Amino acid sequence: MSRHSVQYHSSPLLASKTPVWRSKFIVAMMALAFAGLAGRAFYIQVVNNDFFKRQGAVRFARTLELPANRGRILDRNGLILASSVPAPSIWAIPEDVDRDPVKLKALARLLEMPLTDLQKKLQDEDKTFVWLKRQLEEPVAKAIEALQIKGIYSRKEYKRKYPEGEAIAHVVGFTNVEDKGQEGVELTFQKQLAGKVGSRRVIKDRFGRVIEDVGEQVPPVDGKDIQLSVDSKVQFFAYQKLRDAVQQHKAKAGSVVVIDSITGELLALANYPSYVPDKRQNLTGEQLRNRAITDMFEPGSTMKPFTIGLALNSGRVKPGTIIDTNPGKITITGSTIGDTRNHGVLTVEGVIKESSNVGTTKIAMQMPAREMWETFTAAGFGQKPQIAFPGAASGRLRPYKTWRPIEQATMSYGYGLSGSLFQMARSYTVFAHNGQIIPATMLRTDEPATGVQVFSEKTASQVRVMLQMAAGPGGTGQKAQTIGYSVGGKSGTARKQIGKSYATNKYRAWFTGMAPIDKPRIIVAVMIDEPSTGVYYGGEVAAPVFSEVVQQTLRMMGVQPDMAVKPQIVSAPAEESL
Repeated sequence: MSRHSVQYHSSPLLASKTPVWRSKFIVAMMALAFAGLAGRAFYIQVVNNDFFKRQGAVRFARTLELPANRGRILDRNGLILASSVPAPSIWAIPEDVDRDPVKLKALARLLEMPLTDLQKKLQDEDKTFVWLKRQLEEPVAKAIEALQIKGIYSRKEYKRKYPEGEAIAHVVGFTNVEDKGQEGVELTFQKQLAGKVGSRRVIKDRFGRVIEDVGEQVPPVDGKDIQLSVDSKVQFFAYQKLRDAVQQHKAKAGSVVVIDSITGELLALANYPSYVPDKRQNLTGEQLRNRAITDMFEPGSTMKPFTIGLALNSGRVKPGTIIDTNPGKITITGSTIGDTRNHGVLTVEGVIKESSNVGTTKIAMQMPAREMWETFTAAGFGQKPQIAFPGAASGRLRPYKTWRPIEQATMSYGYGLSGSLFQMARSYTVFAHNGQIIPATMLRTDEPATGVQVFSEKTASQVRVMLQMAAGPGGTGQKAQTIGYSVGGKSGTARKQIGKSYATNKYRAWFTGMAPIDKPRIIVAVMIDEPSTGVYYGGEVAAPVFSEVVQQTLRMMGVQPDMAVKPQIVSAPAEESL
């Protein structure tokens, strides 16, 4: 036996016997560990796997919205006023984005943003989603895709287009980047236009690529089209003439409203200044405000027909009743009311024709305040307009029990109460629709409107004759006359109220009337705010716009002329009382 063999056998450690229990213990521990792991795996994967499913879903499962196509807004003839077009949006997964400076510089240029702004959006690598820019033009989105930048993706969205631009902006309104209505018809009919988004549940890999669909796909439901009563041709023409008048008289702003006096349909509603609905950079409140609906003002002389109509309807006066306005002024409880000149002795018809404050006051003071209040209320003043349009003002008409005699007098010719231009236009349906106040609508309808009787048919007819006289030779609104169509209406001019007093050099000028006068088809109301060229009477500033809008609108509607085709103005217009 060799020396090495002897040494091996002589080692006490190797010579000692290992206890059997130790090896068995080690094997048992290993078996127990494997059993624990198997049990844990079974528990995680079978018994209680909800948590881990959720975590996996958070990391890789996505619910993709399938956008619904927003409904179109159409005019009464089917012309598109607002529609949605595809507009891809660009997004990124910051941690995955390729930081190639050349590609990023090209991307920033296509996104029309500084490179530093783009890098700021991409600097948070903990984010798994960030918008870079919403609603791009298709060619731009395709150019971005052509860059093939890792981590940059596009998503299908829609963008609203408004073909008629600023002419109809205050009617259609606009949507925000989320395609939700913010103003006008877009806001009023948001639910109908929006439709319902669909959804698609998918699994994505870490690069954002869709691997498979999971669950049932819910298809989107497109929004419904809304057809308005507005005629885009009438709207465009009215806007043009309003804009020209505001610029000519260097006014602050203006509005025009056109209503079908048979159906109550709103044919046009325009304001200037305006804006382009899909290009709202640097938009100001002055441009955005829908003045015809939201702005309230004292209607002035345009209220006189209601005071005279009440007196006629109650039998207190007749069209030929004599009213002595001498000496051109009247004192009520210490306050003096005057005309621009002494009109002397007038008939009731003459009171309207000459727009006499004194004559109107003398007639009004024969009647109880309650009757005047009830008539004004029935005509829609102090009442919120029942029209599907946001921000419609109610105006102001105080309860008759609080009226002092001087207040009853001033209200008779349009001071001490307020309303919007839209309210004024609708109120004149009382005279145009056989004594009935009819509801106004923004939606197309072919049915004649049924309203509430305010005056008798006879009274309405008598007032129309007076309105025709006011717009005729010697009246205050001669420039409202048109070629081929008879018209009737009332001009108004009022100093603007600044706080509790009236400005001495700031005015609102308006004209409200109808045509043809025997069987009115349309009502047009025009308001010019703060004309500043020295001419400020409604008969001089607003009546010419009324004339042009009436003539063009009736032609577009195919209404036959009812009088000789020649101008009717034969003398200088009379000055109306303020």
